[in-house]
Amino acid sequence: MYTPYPENMMESIKKVEASRQARMATEPRRLTADEKDNLLKEFHPDYKPEAFAEIKVGPNKGEKAPLELANMLHSTSRICGENIDLTKVDYDVDVLVIGGGGAGSSCAIEAHEAGANVMIVTKLRIGDANTMMAEGGIQAADKENDSPVQHYLDCFGGGHFAAKPELVKKLVMEAPDAIKWLNELGVEFDKEEDGTMITTHGGGTSRKRMHAAKDYSGAEIMRTLRDEVINRGIPVVEFTSAVELIKDDKGQVAGAVLLNMETGDYMVARAKTVVIATGGAGRMHYQGFPTSNHYGATADGLVLGYRAGAKLLYQDSIQYHPTGAIYPSQILGALVTEKVRSVGAQLVNGEGEAYIHPLETRDVNASGVIRECAEGRGVDVPGGAKGVWLDTPMIEILGGEGTIEKRIPAMFRMYMNYGIDMRKVPILIYPTLHYQNGGLEIGGDGFTKNIENLLVAGEAVGGIHGRNRLMGNSLLDIIVFGRNAGKAAAKKSQEVTLGELTLSHIEDYAKELKAAGVETNEVSPLLLPKYARHER
Repeated sequence: MYTPYPENMMESIKKVEASRQARMATEPRRLTADEKDNLLKEFHPDYKPEAFAEIKVGPNKGEKAPLELANMLHSTSRICGENIDLTKVDYDVDVLVIGGGGAGSSCAIEAHEAGANVMIVTKLRIGDANTMMAEGGIQAADKENDSPVQHYLDCFGGGHFAAKPELVKKLVMEAPDAIKWLNELGVEFDKEEDGTMITTHGGGTSRKRMHAAKDYSGAEIMRTLRDEVINRGIPVVEFTSAVELIKDDKGQVAGAVLLNMETGDYMVARAKTVVIATGGAGRMHYQGFPTSNHYGATADGLVLGYRAGAKLLYQDSIQYHPTGAIYPSQILGALVTEKVRSVGAQLVNGEGEAYIHPLETRDVNASGVIRECAEGRGVDVPGGAKGVWLDTPMIEILGGEGTIEKRIPAMFRMYMNYGIDMRKVPILIYPTLHYQNGGLEIGGDGFTKNIENLLVAGEAVGGIHGRNRLMGNSLLDIIVFGRNAGKAAAKKSQEVTLGELTLSHIEDYAKELKAAGVETNEVSPLLLPKYARHER
């Protein structure tokens, strides 16, 4: 007998199997707007007041932020007490891109295309980014039964009508060209034999507009962008972190202080324009959640921008992906792509009940999983955790034998590594910390509102997705806003004259912390997560 799970889980699976025929005949209904709101307020982590703190200083003073982020905003700069000689310039460029993921790479490619002297600095390697971890696909309304207007309505509603309209408009209007650009660069999208792109639904979408490369879409896009950066000869300074922005005596952003992660040496990069493309914050492990994010996702760009005076937007809004692996423990928090549900799998509790529509928006489905576990309808996992089932055998029952290996091969291999055949048994999931909805506020041109020459692109931006992001819109936004930031930064650099370099804003921020009575032993940006065990 095939028994890949402990006895209690196998007993629960019997209930899942017993209810499968009935569930296939009747799909769970969609929740009403009131039901969604009530579910979110009661169970979504963003609604836990004890998980947030008031920001004491800076442009968002008086607003709330997750405890872990507030701690970073209230901490001491890494360069306090260091002798940084700003007259010794190690790198002198037109455009400095901080971050080597999809947004940073797209930005650098377009800045280079525009003729700018551009450089990427990244604390790990180029491509070590959340882009690489994205699986399900990228949205674009480029088929006859769809339109950017319909895409806009889905995005705006899915984000609880909180997104900045000018940003959502840019996102959806430029989406078809983003797909075309990627396709021409060499991204291997899934296609029919005649070359037509295969598209599927995602949570909260009213049309099938999800373009994918199997279930490793982000890795395929990042591979292509990385190759283009390298082929163009764009300088990439790896294992080097930007630890503070530099300004000039006119108040303009004028570069960054860099830290060599291997030697500990500081360097100065002067730049006429700077683009923050540092990605997300999953490795901050807000509220103790596991994460699907890559190792360097520690909200560094938010801290750099904020200390320089840039404003945050929706910094209190985090996306918890409803389907993260909860068993086996070796892959705790790993993303189980929404595509698994879009091709037929249902969310089923420990009693065998399909308690919610599988393609509700992510925040609603995450809240539903948390509710089922909190109210005793979850499945016990060794170590004290709980989860619910994602009924993956339904995919092959509905789509035919071989569908899982064809459509979600990476997911299939990940579970087979641990002896779990998702074609035969369901997999156990629980929400994982996935995306930073909030970030630095920008206008439609990509520039921050109140800091000259500073742009932001990708997950470090707040306002594109409102308070909840739909599947496939993150891979889209890194392309749309990354490309636009590169073009805008290159153009602006042609008219910038820099003054004397200064770090006085760092000293001013430290004084503001002291005046607010904030005392801390922490330094920021965090750079890498704190996983080391310190023995007493």
